[in-house]
Parts: sequence; C-alpha cells; structure tokens
Amino acid sequence: MKEWNTIPTVPIYGLQVSKMNMDDTVEYLEQSIKKGKPQQIITANPIMIMTALEQPAYMQVMKNAELLVPDGAGLVWAASTCGQPVAERVAGYDLLHRLMDRGQALHWKVYLLGSTPEVIQATATRLKSLYPHTLVVGYRDGFFGPDQDAQIIAEIRSLAPDLLFVARGADTQEPWIGTYKQELGVPIIMGVGGSFDVISGKTKRAPKLFQKLRLEWFYRLLKEPTRYKRMLALPKFALKVLKDKENVVKVH
Repeated sequence: MKEWNTIPTVPIYGLQVSKMNMDDTVEYLEQSIKKGKPQQIITANPIMIMTALEQPAYMQVMKNAELLVPDGAGLVWAASTCGQPVAERVAGYDLLHRLMDRGQALHWKVYLLGSTPEVIQATATRLKSLYPHTLVVGYRDGFFGPDQDAQIIAEIRSLAPDLLFVARGADTQEPWIGTYKQELGVPIIMGVGGSFDVISGKTKRAPKLFQKLRLEWFYRLLKEPTRYKRMLALPKFALKVLKDKENVVKVH
C-alpha cells in the first residue's frame, strides 16, 4: 500500500484539485480512515468553481477541504486544456459505491444524512442490500435547521461512523460539512449531491453513452429542465477557462 505524504494536485483558480485516479483515491481514503482525522471530501465540478469565484465564503470552504476530486467532466477538460491533466474523472456517485464496497472487508460503519425521508430510507435499504458487510449505523433526512444541528451531531458522534455521506442543497451541503467536520469527528465526510436519489431509484443515472461522452449534465438537463439556470454556469466556466488559459492553473 502506498504511503501518501502529499496528494498530486492541479490548481484550478486557486483550488487544489486531485490528480489521483479512482483506485488511488480509494486507497488514500482508506488510509485516512485508519488515521482517524476528520476530512472533508468535495466532489468538485464547474458549477462549484464558479460559485466559489463569485462567493468568497464558498471559496474558503472549498480551500479548507482536505480533498477535492474532479467529479465534473468540465474540470477534467479544464485541467487537460491547461496542460496539467488529471488521471481521470472521479465521479462522486462511483466513489461512494467504491468506498461502500471497500468497507465490506474492513467492516466500516456508515451514516447517511440528507434528502427526503422516503429517499433516505430507500437509500439505506438499497445500500444494506448491496453491501451487507458495510454497516449502515444510522440515517436521517436533510430537512433540519440550525437549531437541530447540535442534536444531529451528537447522534452521529455517538454512532462513531467511519464514513458520513451528506446530500443536502448545493448552497448548504459543503458549508455545513466545513463548519461541523471537527465536531462530527468522522474520518471521511463527503457531500454526495443527488446520489441518494439515484441509489433509491427516485431518478436514473445518465446512460453509459452520456457518461462516456461526458454529457451527464446534458442528460440531467433533459430530465430536469428547471435546472437550466444552474447549468448556465457550465458554458460560462468553459469560456472563462479558454479566456484565462494561461492563468487558470497558476497558484492564486
């Protein structure tokens, strides 16, 4: 097993995005669980980068995360365009499943937080079926306010999971994790966006062809046209990268 002293990264607008492939990412996170120090894993995409460039507080949340993996195909393209390619896209949905699978032999404990009551229950049931030896020790929906944070943190701490997967709104998911990761004390805390919707069967993941062509975003747009305003960040990001090509990967 490799010993990780430093993670190979490419700076995208000052954010250090991992260049590791999926296998190395899983191995790195396994070692992180053994060390036990809380880490926030962000599955980064162009929409997040654009938000960070517009909102200094969000930029700080992303800079404070211990690992940014290139979830969005646009980040893979940007790194390659600027001459510092990453090994491959590390999709958050796939990383979640890889970690659940790795946890079977190591008897990891998992807590699921977020989405609706129906979706989170269905997700827990599905993951227990797929990975019976990775213990789902608890779950709850994402409909709670700041007045309930302390209670939820206490519950999670009492169960001492190795992994905490969080699926909340795009504007709250990463800031919430960043604010409470030390109090939570979970070795690996990862925002997983809409992954619970797919795992539970509420929505379908893009077909393999769309994934191969790096068009998952387009498939989601076709299925959910109301996302178009959020999706406008994608062409804006691409145009910005092309315009700033010489400076994108400079350390800010």
